[in-house]
Amino acid sequence: MTLGEDRARDYPRAMKRLVLLAAAAFLAACQTPSASAPEPEPATEPDPPAFVEAACGGCHAVEPPFLSPNPQAATFEAIANREGLSQASLGDWLADAHNYPEVMDFDLTRPQVDQIAAYMVTLRRDDYRPEM
Repeated sequence: MTLGEDRARDYPRAMKRLVLLAAAAFLAACQTPSASAPEPEPATEPDPPAFVEAACGGCHAVEPPFLSPNPQAATFEAIANREGLSQASLGDWLADAHNYPEVMDFDLTRPQVDQIAAYMVTLRRDDYRPEM
């Protein structure tokens, strides 16, 4: 056998090895994170439903930094952090129109009530301390 015949016989084996090495390198590259991969964004405060600012924001502070336009109106954060309050009990309270002062002469639909209650419970914090 000549040198050329040996090389010709070994060529398919060499190609198989090359293909296997290339496949392994490709798979490894797929699992290696890119150096330019973006950092995950920190959790942000949820935004209130769009209608809440218009309906409630005239009196209540509805989102951080919770500065109420009406100091006598509780902030949404203060309401959400009341002991024993649940999303269901808050929704029932909001749906009961006799709970509103007369200056709040508007009606909320049940879907709006549910959206407000769902938003407000996201404002709960373990470290919440009521303002004095």
